[in-house]
Amino acid sequence: MLLAPMGAAVLRGQQIDTGTTVGMKAVKIAVPEFRPSAADAKINHLAEVFNQTLWNDLDFSGNVVLASRSYYPLGNFVNPADIRPEDWTRTGVEAAYITYGSVAIPTSGQMRGAFTADLHFTELKSNRPALQPVRWGGGLDTDDAARFVAHNWASAILENLGFGKGVATTKIAYVSDRAGAKEVYIMDYDGYGPFPLTSLRDLSLTPAWSPDSEHIAYMGYRGSVTNIEIIPRRGGPSVPFPSPVGLNTTPAWSPDGKRIAFASNRDRHSSGDGPEIYVANSNGTNMIRLLPRPTSRGIDTSPVWNPATGRELAFVSDRSGTQQIYRINDDGTNLRRIIDDGGDAENPSWSPDGNFLAFAWKRSGNSRFDIYLHDLVTGRNSQLTRDTSDNEKPTWSPDGKHIAFESNRTGALQIFSMLADGNKPQQLTRSGINKAPAWSGYIK
Repeated sequence: MLLAPMGAAVLRGQQIDTGTTVGMKAVKIAVPEFRPSAADAKINHLAEVFNQTLWNDLDFSGNVVLASRSYYPLGNFVNPADIRPEDWTRTGVEAAYITYGSVAIPTSGQMRGAFTADLHFTELKSNRPALQPVRWGGGLDTDDAARFVAHNWASAILENLGFGKGVATTKIAYVSDRAGAKEVYIMDYDGYGPFPLTSLRDLSLTPAWSPDSEHIAYMGYRGSVTNIEIIPRRGGPSVPFPSPVGLNTTPAWSPDGKRIAFASNRDRHSSGDGPEIYVANSNGTNMIRLLPRPTSRGIDTSPVWNPATGRELAFVSDRSGTQQIYRINDDGTNLRRIIDDGGDAENPSWSPDGNFLAFAWKRSGNSRFDIYLHDLVTGRNSQLTRDTSDNEKPTWSPDGKHIAFESNRTGALQIFSMLADGNKPQQLTRSGINKAPAWSGYIK
């Protein structure tokens, strides 16, 4: 639990154009290491965890350039008296802001035995606090507590600079076979702390977060029955859709959380027929087919809602002969194809503002899939990944500045993340085969 209030004063500093496709800006910040208050192995370790987590959170935010520590002045930077602005704005460092302080495990008082941090964030030009100095405690003296405080401090810095909450406190759900069967797992946005959410010991696939990030819908395979199931993100029993018929997969929540779109072959004449797109209430009732049954045995799958309007969906269909991405209103009207340049297009994922679709595309003449960004206003397609592997199943972070995806670039499918312009790719998983990431919203 965070135990101290936070000021709301915001000061603007030097901004740097990062040149990204989504027009992000960056502020340069110095981040000297927060110093442990005692020469103790435990707090020294937690200081390392805190410092590395804070650095990584800010570095990956897409809005911060971190001043290189090789140019920092010598010394310990714990209190305001330790900071001389001219040392941090000179050539080499050239920071607009600095965050600094100390960490401890108090032996008495309200925070006794808990990891705590004294936190400062200063605008260097005026030498004034951009946030009120605070002392935050993060539960026990554990790595999780140190990461918790670092994540929230990074979010406070970004939000008070006007960049939104960042992604430090978000999660990614995905499918992994690391324990044998394919199960849905959850990890922190940076790959830390993975744990299995499902335990079907058969097949759990295609996870999708509810808008409040409290539940996950997924396809559960239990023997011969494949159905949409919903499970709380903290674990517990799954609740299946009623009366499962046929193959039901690729669920997607509407932005208001009241409906789920999914693919099913329940109305086809045989199990070999391809699925179609359905929409139901989130408890599985009032199920309707979105489009009239096509005359072919083609496949319609992977629906996703426009999060900005909640009134239209994108989905994948091979009705033209190859996999392509289409848009349709939620009442089944205004069907139109999005990608018209050939090849195979799949895995649409709508940006939070509704202006972009990330998708996987194997262009005509290519032998692999890459992640592309489709601008729904201009129709322009921008390529984000470029390597000799398949990169598929993109999913947006809630701040719209990052994309997670699956890739076999290391030899086996793993989860990666990157900025929404393709920069700063990071591998998040390493154990087993991992695929189908789904990024949560902001978790309370």
